[in-house]
Amino acid sequence: MVRRSVTTVELGNLVRATRKAAGLRQDELAGAAGVGLRFIVDLEAGKPTAQIGKALQVLDALGCSLEITPPPEPKRARKA
Repeated sequence: MVRRSVTTVELGNLVRATRKAAGLRQDELAGAAGVGLRFIVDLEAGKPTAQIGKALQVLDALGCSLEITPPPEPKRARKA
């Protein structure tokens, strides 16, 4: 399995592309997600300090899902 990190810029680009594909303006997405227009602008710009809760609201409003895969558990040495 290939693991990769997603940058805030990539997340912003995904939000913008999905919003546009849905035919929504930024203010319409803000209203649907219950966040402010400024938040959408910042999120789409890749602002690294965007609030995770609000970002999740936006993703949900767009119908996106987010998958987080925890690292595998390390093998523990057996006690003798």
